[in-house]
Amino acid sequence: MKIAILSRNARLYSTQRLVEVARERGHVVRVLDPLRCYVRIAPGDVAIRYKGKPLKDIDAVIPRIGTTSTFYGTAVLRQLEMMGVYTPNPSDAVLRARDKLRALQILAAQGLDMPVTVFGDNPDDTADVLAMLGDPPHVIKLNEGSQGTGVVLAEKRSASQSVIEAFRGLYANFLVQEFIGEANGSDLRCFVVGGKVVAAMQRDASPGDFRANLHRGGTAQSASLSAEERQISVRAAKALGLGIAGVDLLRSKRGPLILEVNASPGLEGIEAATGVDVSGHIIKHLERHARK
Repeated sequence: MKIAILSRNARLYSTQRLVEVARERGHVVRVLDPLRCYVRIAPGDVAIRYKGKPLKDIDAVIPRIGTTSTFYGTAVLRQLEMMGVYTPNPSDAVLRARDKLRALQILAAQGLDMPVTVFGDNPDDTADVLAMLGDPPHVIKLNEGSQGTGVVLAEKRSASQSVIEAFRGLYANFLVQEFIGEANGSDLRCFVVGGKVVAAMQRDASPGDFRANLHRGGTAQSASLSAEERQISVRAAKALGLGIAGVDLLRSKRGPLILEVNASPGLEGIEAATGVDVSGHIIKHLERHARK
């Protein structure tokens, strides 16, 4: 099988692991920088080229598209889909997950619980928007942030208003959510592949921080999930159309809450914390579903 990995950096752990495992299983693998791909679009005649040469006979593609290249990366992915290439995470699913507001709306429509979230654009409505949410603390986050960037905890209503004004001054789209204090700075990363949770870890924030992201200095350890947590993770990935997903949950007094769903979840932290060959699960999933 010929596999393409859309990644801007072939030296990243996740990209290297996928290449390593795929080659061990006898597949041909290429890492493609999506920004070096360019396409031809015409009725019945779609084509894609990479560094001057046509891309063809690809059986499957794994998108590892970062937030800074979402628009162009998903356009390249869509072109490959039009050419009949299998992908576990279609371009539309990546776009749904990347837009936090849209993802939460889709998940809420499926009856999946999450921290109460509010969204508003006009400065004149800020006070009423926060009233819809309730008393602080509030978590304010950029709509397309990742790895804990653009996430602020405001402990007073005045602080919430100040952060909101600052984000509006930057013309940024953002959400405001309730703060789940009983989570104690911890969350769960549930790694879903092909409709099954194959690994899970608990991430704990570093002292003085409330964000449990490993890129922010958090720590991780293998986690045991309840049947409900597994079911919610699988349902969330399916609702967004993702065959591969990192579903982040908070344990709260009212049960598991979905924090967000990541369409390009990193492999280094989850494999180190759990000892599970997540990369192997991904390649085996491609083997079951890609064209021969």
